[in-house]
Amino acid sequence: MKNIRSNKGFTLVEIMIVVVIIGLLAAMAIPAFQKVRASSQDKAVANNMRQLGAAADQYFLENGTSTAAIANLVGSSNYIKALNTVANEAYPAAYTQGVTITVYSIAGARTVTYSQ
Repeated sequence: MKNIRSNKGFTLVEIMIVVVIIGLLAAMAIPAFQKVRASSQDKAVANNMRQLGAAADQYFLENGTSTAAIANLVGSSNYIKALNTVANEAYPAAYTQGVTITVYSIAGARTVTYSQ
């Protein structure tokens, strides 16, 4: 009786090498992706702070005050229609003229400041 052997499949060693290569590629790509994601979140938060600073400046000019609550700046009939959070960050409840804006807990870990 003749032993028929098929040469169409992959060996276990070949499959293991492919899995190891894919694992190495993922190990290199994931940290780079996380760094780009964090940078993007920080830029979005900085843009929100810039908009809040500009809205607060406008509020100060129009109302002759030096402090503005966030409720007076953000809302459908206010200076900023909506403030979109990107990483569960916490914005200050009030803004004072000349005081640096600091946003804490960006993605639970980072802090960004914005000087007007």
